[in-house]
Amino acid sequence: METKVSDLTVGELQSLISDAVRGAMEEVIEDMLALSSDEYLCSIEEARSDYKEGKVKSLEELFDV
Repeated sequence: METKVSDLTVGELQSLISDAVRGAMEEVIEDMLALSSDEYLCSIEEARSDYKEGKVKSLEELFDV
């Protein structure tokens, strides 16, 4: 049996919406903090450079699959 919005109390619906918004905001804040870190941005540049130069291994190589 599928639960419908009409089966929820107002409090339950508010809680679901609040949790969803809180989770989304936490992700945005985490992204903003990461992107404001010079060390993090440098690590991204280094990883992209390594990838372009072929300095990477596939998952199969790492796990001998």
